[in-house]
Amino acid sequence: MNGDILGRALKNLDGLLSMPYGCGEQNMALLAPNIYILEYLTNTQQITPKIKARATNFLTSGYQRQLNYKHPHGAYSTFGTGSGNTWLTAFVLRSFVKAKSFIFIDPTVIEDAKSWLESKQQDSGCFQKLGSLFNNRMKGGVSDEVTLSAYVTAALLETNMPASEPQINKSMSCLRQSLGDKRNTYTTALLAYVFTLAGDMETRSLLLEHLDKVATQEGGNLYWSQSSEKSMSLSVEIGSYVLLATLSATPTAADLGYASRIVRWLTSQQNSYGGFTSTQDTVVALQALALYSTLVFSPEGSSTVDVQFPSGKMTFEVNQDNKLLYQERALKDVTGKYSVAVKGTACASMQLSLHYNIPTPRDESSFRIEVTPQAECNTNQLRPKLSLRIESRYVGKENCSNMVMVDIKLLSGFVPDPESLRKLKSALLVDRVEHNDDHVIIYLQPFLQHIPVNHSLDILQDIAVENLKPAVVKIYDYYQPSDQAETQYNFCTAGNYLE
Repeated sequence: MNGDILGRALKNLDGLLSMPYGCGEQNMALLAPNIYILEYLTNTQQITPKIKARATNFLTSGYQRQLNYKHPHGAYSTFGTGSGNTWLTAFVLRSFVKAKSFIFIDPTVIEDAKSWLESKQQDSGCFQKLGSLFNNRMKGGVSDEVTLSAYVTAALLETNMPASEPQINKSMSCLRQSLGDKRNTYTTALLAYVFTLAGDMETRSLLLEHLDKVATQEGGNLYWSQSSEKSMSLSVEIGSYVLLATLSATPTAADLGYASRIVRWLTSQQNSYGGFTSTQDTVVALQALALYSTLVFSPEGSSTVDVQFPSGKMTFEVNQDNKLLYQERALKDVTGKYSVAVKGTACASMQLSLHYNIPTPRDESSFRIEVTPQAECNTNQLRPKLSLRIESRYVGKENCSNMVMVDIKLLSGFVPDPESLRKLKSALLVDRVEHNDDHVIIYLQPFLQHIPVNHSLDILQDIAVENLKPAVVKIYDYYQPSDQAETQYNFCTAGNYLE
């Protein structure tokens, strides 16, 4: 419970997503929300020295980490190797330009990124797609070149580049060529935001009118989806771009009312950390929510929230002194009827978070994973070894997947064999391997449909543990972590002994 829709995010600035941060985009997803929250708190005069110090510390460390992914000519890539990435470079540029209001950003870093992007503009005005980091769920009725060009153009306009600049004129010409095809809801929403930034209100109105017609309305909520694609992450992005397009011009009272319905749905999708499903939806949603919160901010009012549950009642007070405070209490009853009653004039945001010890099974997944453990269970070795043979497969409807993450939970008392870990780092499709506490996390390049991908990892018993419980190995989509599959393994598995 808190009195500000950004309260949860403010509490968890160092971890809005329960996922690793070992690549260039994930690092930016950790950095960028700090910018939008700082802008909001500064604009509403709620910033405190403690909050500012904490947030700017995250910004500074994130900025320094991001330079590890920078190429000599100003571009950025997922792991700092290979080709520069057009999409990621635009993401970095738009973030660094805003971050320089709060921390020192080397001006040459910004200019190098901007110059590199401008050098990738083609004669058509569209931007050349370089680098493999791109969410294939964004594709649809138009080519990803248009979607990418819209994203880069938005980034350039957010750097306060005038719409009259030749580069912007050329890119807007490129984007206008796709206006007749509105089958891709994501692209339409992004275009609505771009044309808003460029000051083309006529085109903006046409796009927003179409988006309103294809929106899903449920009670007081308003949201969008991409045809048959059931990606909640993508729906969050679409709604966020519609919200940004609605509010980035001078909004009317009707616009704010319309926006509140989008906000109601967006906040219902937040995780318990204040983020969303994946990286980009978290960044864009918090940018949009920060803008909305700034526009509707009121320095007055208070509210009382009563939560009634089977065995009693708890009360939360929300006022101007504690509106940024995240108030959390454990519910005493797991099952039963709950009711919430609110009295007052202040905004209050409430979330119920239910955590399971056993993952909820999924009926459908785009991935399959199998682990075959091979071990000597009856051995006098000082450090018994368990060899994991891992077969992963993408079975989704696209020709290839997005970036794939494999998270190997180690058995209690086991550690990775250093030589095996070294070999894994150079294995097929592997971009990066991290060993964090009792997890080994593998970043993998996109999989081709139905083609099995095999890896192996040896783990050594460091501490003897009785009654070992199985450990989980999980595979998931980088952009849609809920699209996952998992399996279990244990030390002694009948029929899988090494001789």
